[in-house]
This record gives sequence, structure tokens and C-alpha cells, in this order.
Amino acid sequence: MSLLAIGFAQVEIQIEGSAGWGASLPTWRIENHWLLDVFWGGRAMTGYHAWVFPWIALFFHWPLLHLPRPTWRDEAGVIAAIIQFWIIEDAMWFVMNPGFGWQALNPAVAHWHKHWLWGLPVEYWGGTLVMLGLLWYSQRRILHTDAPPV
Repeated sequence: MSLLAIGFAQVEIQIEGSAGWGASLPTWRIENHWLLDVFWGGRAMTGYHAWVFPWIALFFHWPLLHLPRPTWRDEAGVIAAIIQFWIIEDAMWFVMNPGFGWQALNPAVAHWHKHWLWGLPVEYWGGTLVMLGLLWYSQRRILHTDAPPV
């Protein structure tokens, strides 16, 4: 998971350079809309992000297409993996980007992250909690099988 996130962070660094959140990409942008506040953390929606987010989701869902009967627990595991991927990818984008660095992960520089808590974007904290909950639910069948005792 981490290797995928680090690899994709490098791809984004090569695409975006030192202009975060696709600021200099030749694509459409929606800067202000109430739905962005609800679903996107107040960040702009760009054509780039409109394509890359579903593509990554599809990529992570690919293994479910090969299961005979995917379950809601399988889906929870996939969503947990997607959340983990994006948190690691975003943090690594700062760490590895020569135009930023870890010290630039702050509200003054990373202005596209609108909400902060304890020095990090609130999505990192909330995403981690949701990810852990989904991971717990997805692994519950392994920890507590429904099979009767032998």
C-alpha cells in the first residue's frame, strides 16, 4: 500500500511540480460550490482530480471483480485501503516534492487544505479513524468466524 502511495505521489509531483492541488494544470476548475464544502473539504474540483480519484477507486476495486461473491466486509476493506492510500500519498507528496518538503505541510503553504487539527489536515485524522473502523469491520470475520465450535 505504502509503495503504491509513494509511487503515485511521485507521479503527481512530476505532473504538478511546485503548484499544489493542480493549480497550474491546463484543466477546468470549480473553486466555490457548497458541495465542495460537503464532499471535498472545501478544495477546488479540477478536471484532473475528477478523473484521478475514480480511477484510483476503480484500481482498488479490481480484485473484488474476481471474487465469486464480494461482501460488504470486502468493500469495507477496499474503502479502508483507498483512504490509507490517499493519506499516505498526500503526505508523501509534501515530503518528496522539492518545491515543498514536510515543513510546508502547514495552513500557510498548503492553503488547499482548508481545515487543520493538531498540525495536520483534518482529513488525515478523520480519514485515519474511518479507515481503522472500516478495517476492523472488514477483518472481523477473520477474528470471529461464524463457524460453530468443533
